Amino acid sequence: MICSSLVKAAMFGADANWGRVLCAIGYSGADVDVTKVGVVFSSKAGDITVCADGSGVPFSEEKAKAILSESEIDILVTLGEGDASATAWGCDLTYDYVKINGDYRT
Repeated sequence: MICSSLVKAAMFGADANWGRVLCAIGYSGADVDVTKVGVVFSSKAGDITVCADGSGVPFSEEKAKAILSESEIDILVTLGEGDASATAWGCDLTYDYVKINGDYRT
């Protein structure tokens, strides 16, 4: 998920698109029971659950936007498959990053 350009773009746009998170989990190749997956977005502005048991849940778009507008965001994924945990650090895609790499020619 940390390498997903679609997830990075959603975070840059403060878009609570939890489907992109599930898609990135699917691309990982891990054997995951999607019906057990949960997704929470968290920042200093608060926490918001956007997915539980593999399905979307009602949430406030305004609250989600406030949470995702912060400079640091945690995407908390629960797989429902045991006690292990992991942490990965990443960044969003900025306009400058896209412009620099879009203009770069080999």
